[in-house]
Amino acid sequence: MTASRAQRVGLLAGVVALVALSAIPSGLHAIAGMGSRPAYAAGVAALMALWWLSEALPIAATACVPLVLFPLLGVFGGSLGHDLAAAAGPFVDAYIFLFMGGMMLGAALEECRLHERIALHILLAVGARAPQLLAGVLIATATVSMWISNTATAVMMLPIGVALLRQLESRAGGRRLEGFGAAIMLAVAYGANLGGIATKIGTGTNSIFCGFVARELGRDLGFVEYLAVATPFVVCFLPAVWLVLWRVARGDAGSIGEARAAIEQRLRSLGRLAREERRVGAIFALAALAWLCGDLLRPPIAVRAAAFWPGFALQGKHYEAGVAMAAAAALLATGSLSPRSLRRVPWSTLVLLGGSFSMAAGIEASGLAAWMSQRLAGLATLPTAVQTLITNASTVFLSAVASNTATMNVMLNILPRRLPLLFSASIAASCDFMLPAGTPPNAIVFASGYVRLPVMMRTGFLLDVLAVLAVTLYALSWIALVLD
Repeated sequence: MTASRAQRVGLLAGVVALVALSAIPSGLHAIAGMGSRPAYAAGVAALMALWWLSEALPIAATACVPLVLFPLLGVFGGSLGHDLAAAAGPFVDAYIFLFMGGMMLGAALEECRLHERIALHILLAVGARAPQLLAGVLIATATVSMWISNTATAVMMLPIGVALLRQLESRAGGRRLEGFGAAIMLAVAYGANLGGIATKIGTGTNSIFCGFVARELGRDLGFVEYLAVATPFVVCFLPAVWLVLWRVARGDAGSIGEARAAIEQRLRSLGRLAREERRVGAIFALAALAWLCGDLLRPPIAVRAAAFWPGFALQGKHYEAGVAMAAAAALLATGSLSPRSLRRVPWSTLVLLGGSFSMAAGIEASGLAAWMSQRLAGLATLPTAVQTLITNASTVFLSAVASNTATMNVMLNILPRRLPLLFSASIAASCDFMLPAGTPPNAIVFASGYVRLPVMMRTGFLLDVLAVLAVTLYALSWIALVLD
């Protein structure tokens, strides 16, 4: 595939930034006891950020840059072998295995189509008239996206939404439902983006954030603690999204009538609950229960682990990763997860997470993090509310033109190391509603033909502004209350 002009420019700009920061004399070369290591780390970080933002190379390829450049440049301050081990270590962090197990669980749900059955039952429970149907699509999509990737959720919900619209258009005399159709499609995209905020395994952005906080701040956010902090925001913001989308939908919603028959027809096409669905559902439920009961189960397991492996401290991330991988092993052992489904797992995302952790480790070990913290002292002295507002506005609008994971990698390494502030940025990174290129779900529903670009931009811009304000207020109230 031929590279675009933006990709070529980004590729060159990354190399130029690396050479300039590494070779040109600056304060980065004069930090006591560090030599030129901070400058080298800054150059590699700038190269990776520019390549990620411009998508000059596949994101997984860019994520592997620290494996090559950090040891060659001596960023960790040891021998070549030591620096190679330090750069590679983050690629096998416990959060990588937690996300891997979560993705394999999601792949099993997709394979047996249990997630589709769950979504359709949610639609029936919420209601099947126009306002309720729009709310049902939002809630169903967000619920599924809590447990599988937002991209997979959007891919699954898109045909459900299209099938419902076809049924409704047929009952409306064949007239195309422009407004309601656009709202339903946008509900799929926005529900997928928002639902992923709620859990540690909902999206790669959350794993990047949790891994960074565990390593740099020494704070291991448990599964339940993360749920307690993040899920209320999703619950509170979904009604705001519904209100904005209803403004788009109501123009032709009056001709829709009752959609229950269409939903029930789709459910009947799935047939009775199969043995495979029951097996996958049981494994999924047990894994979720083990995650939720982690604070009770982990201490006795930690005692036995310390006896078996002296010096090993079982942290929350180790326990959660163990649950995820045990669930994945059970799926493989029972044949509930086929090799075909394993091929659909986005393995490149795991490489991206490892590269993100490795980049952050190099920035910390080289002394660059301390240098940046000193330079950002001005931001840290601003009132907390102003800091939070600036952070969230920058994150939301940067994620409109760059991937959420690229945005998160940039923001985590330049923001003051305050946990509520970093948590609010991780939420804001998933609040991207304006452009098709912002997130895969946005692009997926844009390709449906129901969503015109001006509609997505107007609707998304309003939601982006609301998200900045909502995340800021949420961070100053609930996040600060729970985490501080």
